[in-house]
Amino acid sequence: MSEARPFKIPRSVLVVIHTPALEVLLIERADRPGFWQSVTGSLDAEDEPPAEAAWREAAEETGLGAAQGGVLSDWRHEIVYTIYPHWRHRYAPGVSTNTEHWFGLVLPEPVAPVLNPREHTAHAWLPWERAAERCFSPSNAEAIRTLPGRLAR
Repeated sequence: MSEARPFKIPRSVLVVIHTPALEVLLIERADRPGFWQSVTGSLDAEDEPPAEAAWREAAEETGLGAAQGGVLSDWRHEIVYTIYPHWRHRYAPGVSTNTEHWFGLVLPEPVAPVLNPREHTAHAWLPWERAAERCFSPSNAEAIRTLPGRLAR
């Protein structure tokens, strides 16, 4: 007998993995070929701190983190977006929006990620402008476009 999977919490993290030279890692979704994105993921519990979720999701989706010299920065930016209709079944009935907290994870140089083939099938390290253009999510593209200004501070 299979146990019912709990609904996703409508609070998530977006982790833009990049280098000091503004190369950005994108990963292609397994369930939507052609949908390229940064690391994303919902909080596992209502009380999970977003920074812990950011480290966890980066490790789960790419195998990258502190061991590769990664430094996580909280961009102290949240957005609320409408959940795409084809993913709403993952959330409780009536939930149509998600609050996303943005982070950056800077690595000294591009590193090949270790992808979970059930989640992502390919990766690309791209200059930030090209990475922003390739993202299917407008908010992900917006986050990447803020990267040069964030590093200039």
